[in-house]
Order: sequence, then C-alpha cells, then structure tokens
Amino acid sequence: MGNVMAASKNDPKMGIPDSLLAAPVPAPATVQTPSAATASIGKSNLENPGTVEELHKKTKDIMAVTFEGAKVLLNKGLSNHFQVSHAINLCSTQPSGYRFSATYVGTKQLTPSEAYPVILGDIDPSGNLNANLIHQVHPRVRCKFGSQIQDSKLTAAQLSTDYRGDDFTATLTVGNPNLLNNSGVIVGHYLQSVTEKLALGGELAYQYGQNVPGGQIAILSAVAKYTNGDSTWSGTLGAGGVHVCFYQKASEQLQIGVEVETSLRIGESIATIGYQVDLPKADLVFRGSFDSNWTACGVLEKRLQPLPFSFMLSGRLNHTKNQFRLGCGLVIG
Repeated sequence: MGNVMAASKNDPKMGIPDSLLAAPVPAPATVQTPSAATASIGKSNLENPGTVEELHKKTKDIMAVTFEGAKVLLNKGLSNHFQVSHAINLCSTQPSGYRFSATYVGTKQLTPSEAYPVILGDIDPSGNLNANLIHQVHPRVRCKFGSQIQDSKLTAAQLSTDYRGDDFTATLTVGNPNLLNNSGVIVGHYLQSVTEKLALGGELAYQYGQNVPGGQIAILSAVAKYTNGDSTWSGTLGAGGVHVCFYQKASEQLQIGVEVETSLRIGESIATIGYQVDLPKADLVFRGSFDSNWTACGVLEKRLQPLPFSFMLSGRLNHTKNQFRLGCGLVIG
C-alpha cells in the first residue's frame, strides 16, 4: 500500500505580505492582574511538528535511489497548472516499457511552494494506473487519496486525512476498505510538540479480515523527533522493531544522514550512511550511500546548461555478492 505524501512548509503566503502597522503610543505602566498573568503563561510558543509520515523524510531524501539500464524522461509544461511527461525505461532485469504521466496543480495558493488541489497520475500501455489526489479542504485539514489499478482490477486504495493544530498533528488513514469481505487497514498517527526541540507521538495500526490470523491484529508504536538547529534525530519503536535516523546539514554544499533499521521478528539490523553534495555553480548534485550489507550506491545528476537537459548516472555495487548495476538517464525539460 503506497503512501501518498506531500510535504508542507511554513513559508509566508505568496502575494499577502505581513501587515505594516504603526507603533502604538506607549501607555502608562499597569500592574498585571493574576488572570492576565495566567493567560500569558498558558499561551504556547510551540510550532507544528509535521506529520509522522514525514518523520524520517530529511534522512531518506539524501539517500541514493539507484536504477538500472537506460532511462529517458521528457517533461512538457502545457500551462502554469498542467504538465505531462513521457518515460521510457530499458532494463534487462526488470520489465522495460513506456509510461505516460500527467500532473495538475490548482489555483488555491497557500505558500510559494504549495498550491491545491494536486492531481497526479501515470499509466502504461497495458492500462496499469496509479492516481493520487491531494487537497487542502481547510486551513488545518488536508486530504490525500491514492489508488492503483493492475490488470483491470483495483488492487489498492487509500484515504488519508491530516489535521494540523498549532503544536500537534493528527492523521487517520484507511487503506483497502472492502465492505463485502469485511477487510481493511486503519492507521492512526499523532505527533505533539513537547518542547521547542522535542516532539513525541504514537502510531496505531489495525488490520482486520479473513486473511489475518485471528481475524484482526493491532500494532502500537511510539515515535519521537528531536531537532537542534541543522540536525534532526527521529525514531520509531514498536513490537516489530526499531527505526532510528539522524540528519545533519553540515554546510550549504553537504548534507549527511545515518539510518539504522532493526527487525525484531527476523533478528536483522541494517545501518546505512548517506550524504548529498550540492554544487550549484557546477549544476551538479551527487547522492551516495553505504550500508552494513557492503552495498555502495551513488547517483549523479548534472544539469547540461544552457540546454534544458539533465544527465543522470547511477551505480550500485555489492562487494560480498560481487554484483554491479549501472544505469544512465536523460531528463529533457
């Protein structure tokens, strides 16, 4: 079940500058009453911590995501709100083929980087379809819907709703609901800012159906995020295992991350170190990673100025298994 994710930033609204008000005339000093003092103490200066879905996002974004074979991607903007793309992938180990994608961004502008509704979809010649809809229905409520069709059958469907308070975020997700078979998955998330740097929360996943042992199962996990300047610690602890991530922005050009994921069921733990190097003057971005299974990955993205082309080179090497995978891609537009 794929998650639909759209990141939210606290940028100022485009086109609506902050109000410029004249400084008030100083008033004579007054003694603060107990009720006024209590009201000022009760006010919270904590910020919204984001969603649990975005808990490990900073670390995940700098990890190298490799591909194999040849890839060509053509992006074409038809208007300020509508864009289409054509993707061709040629690979010997995975099915090769063509995919057509379309993206629509609405006119409801919240920040310079956010506008709603957002509709995304891609389809291949066999009719296999992935579709996603994201909409901000209220200043505090955002809904996301995703579906997947394979072999003319609806194989996955998911509806997620985020409620963003001043210092907390609550999320409810319903996946693959089937009223006929009485099956589905319900996931609840809650993340609360405890201090300016620390946020704590939990995740409750409940699955029911005929294929589930005992007819139903529930898993409870605890989540935490600690932010200190340019570094972020995030962790998830549950019955299934432990997932801990660390992110550090070392400089304007370098970002590093560490991820440790442990499965208590199979007794396996994997540690990954990743980094991202940005060289704006050279129009180059490089992402690399190395894990405890002796797998080294790297992805190079180079903008070919002044042409609207980007060249991508991907490599994946496993020392113990003596395996090497190479991929190259070209992005037009």
